[in-house]
Amino acid sequence: MSHDAILLTPGPLTTTLRTKLAMLRDWGSWDVEFNQVTARVRRSLLQIIHGEDSHAVVPLQGSGTFSIEAAVTTLVPQNGHILVLDNGAYCKRAAKISTMMGRRCTLMPFADHEAVSPSALQQQLAADSSITHVVLIHCETGAGVLNPLQAVADVCAAFKKGLIVDAMSSFAAIEIDARKTHFDALIAASGKCLEGVAGMGFVFIRKAVLDGCAGQSQSLAMDLYDQHAYMEKTGQWRFTPPTHVVVALAEAIAQFEEAGGQPARLARYTSNCQTLIAGMKALGFKPFLEPSVQAPIIVTFLAPAHPNYEFRRFYDAAKARGFIMYPGKLTQVETFRVGCIGAIGPVEMAQAVHAVALALNDLGVASGEPG
Repeated sequence: MSHDAILLTPGPLTTTLRTKLAMLRDWGSWDVEFNQVTARVRRSLLQIIHGEDSHAVVPLQGSGTFSIEAAVTTLVPQNGHILVLDNGAYCKRAAKISTMMGRRCTLMPFADHEAVSPSALQQQLAADSSITHVVLIHCETGAGVLNPLQAVADVCAAFKKGLIVDAMSSFAAIEIDARKTHFDALIAASGKCLEGVAGMGFVFIRKAVLDGCAGQSQSLAMDLYDQHAYMEKTGQWRFTPPTHVVVALAEAIAQFEEAGGQPARLARYTSNCQTLIAGMKALGFKPFLEPSVQAPIIVTFLAPAHPNYEFRRFYDAAKARGFIMYPGKLTQVETFRVGCIGAIGPVEMAQAVHAVALALNDLGVASGEPG
């Protein structure tokens, strides 16, 4: 290929030329100009969720998983009890993080093709008063399910439980409004729906609980309370910041705002998703999820039943035509995943479907129809 492949993945993802060009300059990590960029990014992030009055935002070096770990160890006291609503691989990862951080953790299982149940959560909280915090993955990209954030938040608020939301794959695309949705922490990252590059997470923390987080983290680098306090005092990051990632995110946010913000981003991703599903169905493929729980972020398709199908060969044939997909994340059935996010539109999605058709032809697979 003479050009970059289009990333049909849930992040890292395809970025615009403007975003790429923003990384061509070197920045001093303590320089006033760079500190101003950091401050501007933090203000803009808070505006996206209308959280200027209720929340602080704390950026952190590393992938989004770093920020999930940081949120758990900063917000949950060591004698706390975390309930993870589990309908996929990233829920299980959150539970593993919680356990490794020494916090008591209970998994509440749901089927991976269904959204979590607020009523079941209500029953669990009524039955177990020791639970202090609930963890919800807003969009579980293991399968692509959109979980009911508002309803879960309402239950947690009624029981006065802290809610930690992994909004990694939903933030800036799916509406999240801190004025009506009560949460203690919400976690996202640069290389997702804001269409920046990977390498930085950020955590929105409710101001009312922030002071109580002092001294709870057993990690130096991932102590969000200390990170916030230092940033508020100096305008600087405590440790070497991902300078190029930050300035790329600032540029990506500028484009996000110019295009119409969250509603416009959701509209484009929804159009991408509809184009993808319609095209893939025409090739015989079947989505794993029912439309009622499908988020317009990533779509899981059942693998073709044809004996010639093998994911690695299928992946390579699509990549040769400029499109990179993801393997499936499910354990009970063979699947693959196609992302709808990034600096792409319905035209690129239609081209991706065409590449899939050509890939099937290369493999001698007549149809994407599953078994």
